[in-house]
Amino acid sequence: MILINLLPHREEKRKRRKQAFFTGIGVAAFAGVLLAGGWWFVLDQMKAAQEARNAFLQTEIKKLEAQIKEVANLRAEIEALKARQKSVEDLQTDRNMPVHLLNDLVAQTPDGVYLTSVRQTGQNVAITGVAQTNERVSELLRNTLYNATWLSKPELVEIVAQTAQGGRRQYNFAMRLTLKRPQAAAPAASAPSAPVAKAS
Repeated sequence: MILINLLPHREEKRKRRKQAFFTGIGVAAFAGVLLAGGWWFVLDQMKAAQEARNAFLQTEIKKLEAQIKEVANLRAEIEALKARQKSVEDLQTDRNMPVHLLNDLVAQTPDGVYLTSVRQTGQNVAITGVAQTNERVSELLRNTLYNATWLSKPELVEIVAQTAQGGRRQYNFAMRLTLKRPQAAAPAASAPSAPVAKAS
């Protein structure tokens, strides 16, 4: 006996293919949504982690800026203290400078030279005096140039010869000197001074 299938099998196959196609599209769409959701979740986690790192860095930067300001303030205070200390030391030194000046003048003034005035203006000293000879004035200049501890840069302003009472000749002179600061005077004080022969 011959069996003949009279059912519309082609339409059934077409229908099954359509169902399989739409099922595949649905599965693919669902998988795409899952992948997109998973990727978005990963990106959101990465963004949150980066924001947390940025917030931590901002906090640390603010701490460092505060520390830098403290260091700058400390440096300013240290500089101010150093300036005050230097001012006090300068005052102490300036208070003793007249004593050093007079000691040095006494030590370096040769016989036959008499000082009539000593005037100090800051670091500059102007002296006037009377000498028996020109050579005595030259000796005073040499002594203050080479042997003085606290005096430097001697400069003869003028020297005038005149006849004193009794017919003796004398020389009135004026000269300028510069006082050394202690830093400049210390090496000179430690160095041996060369002997200078006094004129008779």
